[in-house]
Amino acid sequence: MDSIAFYLLLLFSITAVAIPPTSSAATIGVTYSTPGSISDSVQLSPDKIAEKIVSMKIPAVRLLDSNPAMIRAFAYTNVSLFLSVPNPLVPLLASNRSLAMRWVYRHVLPFYPRTKISVISVGNDAISYSPDVSPFLLRAMQNVHLSLTDLRIYKISVSTTFSFFNIVPTAFPPSAAQFQQPNGEVIIRPILQFLERTNSSFLINLYPYNIYRSNFPIPIGFALFEETPFNFRDDLTTGVRYRNLFDMMVDAVISSMAVMGHENLPLIVAETGWPSSGIDAGEVDATMLYSEMFLRALLTHLRSGSGTPLRKEGVSEVYVFELVEKEAKQGIRNWGLLHHNMTSKYSFEFSDGGETRRFKELLIGFVVEVVMLYLLM
Repeated sequence: MDSIAFYLLLLFSITAVAIPPTSSAATIGVTYSTPGSISDSVQLSPDKIAEKIVSMKIPAVRLLDSNPAMIRAFAYTNVSLFLSVPNPLVPLLASNRSLAMRWVYRHVLPFYPRTKISVISVGNDAISYSPDVSPFLLRAMQNVHLSLTDLRIYKISVSTTFSFFNIVPTAFPPSAAQFQQPNGEVIIRPILQFLERTNSSFLINLYPYNIYRSNFPIPIGFALFEETPFNFRDDLTTGVRYRNLFDMMVDAVISSMAVMGHENLPLIVAETGWPSSGIDAGEVDATMLYSEMFLRALLTHLRSGSGTPLRKEGVSEVYVFELVEKEAKQGIRNWGLLHHNMTSKYSFEFSDGGETRRFKELLIGFVVEVVMLYLLM
């Protein structure tokens, strides 16, 4: 029996080393918006898009235009949906509670819970694109939240999406970051209080590419997660060393929330990515090579569950912009994971394909078989 006990202990020790403990890795999804024009050769129907997303093993999708037909297409797929209320509707939903209820009746009630809806963003970067809408954000969010509550729907959170570039004046040092005024006090503080009361998340569009382009001292490798001896920035106030621009920007948002007393709010990155082509020839770093490098490294970083220096659990969800590239037009950036005909642009798979999980399953099966053999001896 002593030898059996020894072998059993050895096998379980090997298993423990080979199978690391589960980490709090972020959910990684994509954004999708219905294209203005569709290629003659490919019909991008909602069912086709949903089928493609399921085949790619993508667990979450942000629908930028919340098309009801698209919401319906995800019924029974277990793909989590992040819905959006367009900016022009925000003042209407704020001023009229019945209109908010009508929006919920059209976009949520017919599909939930067969379609897994997790978040509703009331407006998207309104401070930048629709500044006149900003004063109506909180009231519209409250009306949508109350409409869901009236229908006894409690598991869908309501928030709004901000853009890092437009609310955080500087990313470095993260410890000194604060929301830009007067919007910080007038718009963002009351929204943070609402999010705290309703157990909702702060939503942020966060593009390292934009910060890199606006700040030339940042080396390209720091923006692309490259592991080299000189790719770091030290926050001298906290003594924290940053190895990539993404974590620095996330921690700048966390510090900005902390200044207002809401440092523990969950954080969702509603959009991020790196363009594969730019608006003009001047965008020399908007290339397929850099786009693939950024996306590969981002996915690896998020799946590691290592979080950021200021928040060990990191962000809860990240949405890559975007699933399908728009048809090529001059003067627009291209971000898609797929060409507009739905073929892949990149050599890597968005999903890890379950290789790690299959390895663990095989290893556990092997250990169980060996244990059973020893017990039968």
